[in-house]
Amino acid sequence: MVKWLVDMQGTVKSFMLHGNTIRNAVLRHVRVANPVLSMRFESASPAKIEEQGFESTTIADVLKSKGKSADGSWLWCTTEDTVYDAVKSMTQHNVGALVVVKPGEQKSLAGIITERDYLRKIIVQGRSSKSTKVGDIMTEENKLITVTPGTRVLKAMQLMTDNRIRHIPVIEDKEMIGMVSIGDVVRAVVVEHRHEVDRLNAYIQGGY
Repeated sequence: MVKWLVDMQGTVKSFMLHGNTIRNAVLRHVRVANPVLSMRFESASPAKIEEQGFESTTIADVLKSKGKSADGSWLWCTTEDTVYDAVKSMTQHNVGALVVVKPGEQKSLAGIITERDYLRKIIVQGRSSKSTKVGDIMTEENKLITVTPGTRVLKAMQLMTDNRIRHIPVIEDKEMIGMVSIGDVVRAVVVEHRHEVDRLNAYIQGGY
């Protein structure tokens, strides 16, 4: 787990720097191959380039690409459910965390339960998952790191790695609307960088 977190922090830093690396490489190529085009590229509006640049993807885009039922976006349990049932649900749906809500209040976030909670607070302590309620071991709502639909994916990635978490709830108007994992965020960043390369290539070829 520690090695995975260290590797992920390195990945985040790489993504943060990767955008400028690509831009600089393209600019060097353009300066050599076509000085006139280089002037056109460098004099373009910074606002326009930023708008279409590396940090345009938001958490809302990630949720949209996942779909309402994909990858556990809408999976939840209640504070009164047993840890056994929560872990069983995670296993059945191949996810590493569940949103926890109060009984009868599906959109009222009470906390989150993860595989890590199960390992540390049940297995290691020798407790029974069938007699322990989710509310007894979950990470409570007031301790959660959350994002909004408008949060940029790179910001979300930074929050997750800085706080050593792999899942982050998405909140809008004080209601839970989904959850994303570090895998979701990394995939979004990879796709965004791929699109940026395509945009730069189109720009060089006169597509802008």
